[in-house]
Amino acid sequence: MVVWIIGLSGAGKTTLAKEVVAKAYNSNNNLLLIDGDMIRNVFGNDLGHTLEDRRKNADRICRLCKFIDDQGINVVCAILSLFPGSRLWNRENIKNYYEVYIETPIDQLQKRDYKGLYRKFSDGKIKNVAGMDIEFIPPDSPDLIIKNNGSLDNLLTHANSLANLLENSSP
Repeated sequence: MVVWIIGLSGAGKTTLAKEVVAKAYNSNNNLLLIDGDMIRNVFGNDLGHTLEDRRKNADRICRLCKFIDDQGINVVCAILSLFPGSRLWNRENIKNYYEVYIETPIDQLQKRDYKGLYRKFSDGKIKNVAGMDIEFIPPDSPDLIIKNNGSLDNLLTHANSLANLLENSSP
């Protein structure tokens, strides 16, 4: 199974993914966490943040998740997932795909700004920031929508049900 967790920078994707993996790991150690930033590192940070480079990275991650899932290993993937085409590819090519969208108001994201992206964008120091000068198209019909308006506890309450999905999935 692939649990695909989507949202803008600062939405809580990685936080939720880590919690899901921690809860599921005791009963299902056949599990791998993939994070979009980690994959950039694995491939030597050979891509920038232009739309073309983001598409290449998204394609890598989609195909990697399918490859891992085909080996009978469950995947929790925390990724921006900018491209509707990537999500459609996943639905068509990954046997047991579950999409989670963390919907977070942009003002909340700008307040959190853990990586300083939104501030750097506002200061004119960087471009190509999803949700700012790069359009983010929310998924049409995710399996789960989590409204994250600021409460970490509220976000993490979803970890148990996602961990249960993984525990009950068959390779």
